[in-house]
Amino acid sequence: MRAMVMAVFLVTCMTSSAALVAQTKTATKPPAPAATAPTPEEANIQEYIALLRKDVRTEKAKLLGTVMQFDAEDAAKFWPIYRDYDTELSKLNDMRVANIQEYAKSYSTMTDDKADELIKNALAYQKQRGELLAKYYERVKQDLGAITAARFVQVEHQLLTIIDLKIASALPVVGS
Repeated sequence: MRAMVMAVFLVTCMTSSAALVAQTKTATKPPAPAATAPTPEEANIQEYIALLRKDVRTEKAKLLGTVMQFDAEDAAKFWPIYRDYDTELSKLNDMRVANIQEYAKSYSTMTDDKADELIKNALAYQKQRGELLAKYYERVKQDLGAITAARFVQVEHQLLTIIDLKIASALPVVGS
């Protein structure tokens, strides 16, 4: 169970902070009535997650900027496109976080139906993430050319693969 909590923590930390901004805006609204209030431990974890999401996004952007080696003109074209991509990726990552949280909840009582549902959700996430990257490859290619767009996809794919490996290594195999 500790490994699953760590996996949920990692996936949440690795997602971009566009969702964090949305969460922050939502947090300023009066909370909806809930069946149970979060425990102090859950509230602390949520605060840590919020801070780490911000840090991960900053570090990812720095690394991407270093590898991409933009001049001022290309940077002015690229970063608005990347922000749009990052916003959409964040929404997809929320789907991933929810699936991992459901896995953690269901792990000790896993059924065939639940395992099937969770894997289908995970595969749908991977497919949508690939389609999103392809969409933004085309946008970057249109504004900056195919070589720059290919570099973007390569670097982004490498970063996403590192994140995927960290998450996968923290999740216990179902039924083990």
